[in-house]
Amino acid sequence: MSALITISLLAILVLYLGLFKAKQALLPVTMIGLIAALVLAISQWNSYAEPIYSGMMLFDNYAVAFSAITIISTILIFLLSKDYFERISENVAEYYAVILFALAGIIVMVSYHNLTMLFIGIEIMSVSLYILAGIKKKDFASNEAALKYFLMGAFSTGFLLFGIALLYGATGSFDLELMRSYIIQNPQDVSPIFYAGVLLMIIGLSFKVGAAPFHFWAPDVYEGSPALITAFMSTVVKTAGFAAFLRLFMFCFSPVQSFWIPIFVTFAALSLLVGNVTAVYQQHFKRMLAYSSISHVGYMLFAMISLNSESDSSVFVYAAAYSVASIIAFAVLIVLQRQVGNDSFDSFNGISRKNPFLAFTLTIAMLSLAGIPLTAGFIGKLMMFNRALAGYHIYLVIFAVLNALVGIFYYFKVIIAMYFRPSERNELVVSPLFKFVLGISAIVTVILGVYPDLISRLI
Repeated sequence: MSALITISLLAILVLYLGLFKAKQALLPVTMIGLIAALVLAISQWNSYAEPIYSGMMLFDNYAVAFSAITIISTILIFLLSKDYFERISENVAEYYAVILFALAGIIVMVSYHNLTMLFIGIEIMSVSLYILAGIKKKDFASNEAALKYFLMGAFSTGFLLFGIALLYGATGSFDLELMRSYIIQNPQDVSPIFYAGVLLMIIGLSFKVGAAPFHFWAPDVYEGSPALITAFMSTVVKTAGFAAFLRLFMFCFSPVQSFWIPIFVTFAALSLLVGNVTAVYQQHFKRMLAYSSISHVGYMLFAMISLNSESDSSVFVYAAAYSVASIIAFAVLIVLQRQVGNDSFDSFNGISRKNPFLAFTLTIAMLSLAGIPLTAGFIGKLMMFNRALAGYHIYLVIFAVLNALVGIFYYFKVIIAMYFRPSERNELVVSPLFKFVLGISAIVTVILGVYPDLISRLI
């Protein structure tokens, strides 16, 4: 709870710094505040075993772990923002504040114990993201992304809210514990309204995480939004979405998993197929990352298919691996957009000769996203495959392995361009902050690939 309060107050403080034109203090103050929030979140480890505030919130180790990973990812993304927002507008403080408000909503999403708090957290995050997607007010693509995101977000919120209403109508409560008790006490007499509510919740949350067949907004929104905002949406937001997803179904709906497992199997297969196959045909790096993110949603859904005590740690490891690799990819994308002017695959030609460090870190990221051994991405995929095999979904695992091979093809297109194709461009200049983020993220990717137990046993 201390971390949530700190982030909320930090957002207000940043607004006041903008009011008094203290632009140079924005990034240092934001970093100090986020580090303080991270320390406060970690300090609550093993502190709360029971819900607080009349059962509204639960800051257990699950919430602490996912709060920590979202805060750390946000810190890395903010380090990439040096001089970024200044190129878009003079009102920089508002952008910092809106991202922090989105993070506050995300903290609520990973620590809710009542469906009203889930809804509030999602809305705080979503409204902030609608603004962030369209911060380039004079850019048509950014305006289009904001409009599409708003319309699809409002549509999915309708499903979510209707599902919550039906669950309340069946159980008489928004509390997760009471809803679970309702199922356990009436295993043969669960109301059809309850099942309808579960189905609508699946649809609404699938929209939020970008799972197929509710993915159609994601590529255009990711492509049209500024690269830094896309990095935030594809890492921090997606991690929070799955944390909320998993908490609801693992803690509350697991007694009726025979009803929703076939739905998740279908969504996982569709996400893998649509994401990987469509990514192959993309000619631009950013859009390729957008479609590949859909395929990663498919892998993360494996944890939902076979729920047990290891599902949360599997999602946590996969989210961590995906986040650090994606931050590297988007950091390199920002460098290329600034100095080359586009993000086509040809713009990656010869990077290894112009900036070996940049090429090396991006290679690690691509290998991790592809699931190559000795990277965090391989461990994440391995844990997800184990989850599916635990539920005897052998055909789904075979299908996922074939799709992983397709993923290797388009990720290696970037590596081949960097190392084996000539280029006449000038040397790429990388700022110290970018080097720090790239280096730290690459080191974490390798360390988690070699020693996954460092975080896999946290929750």
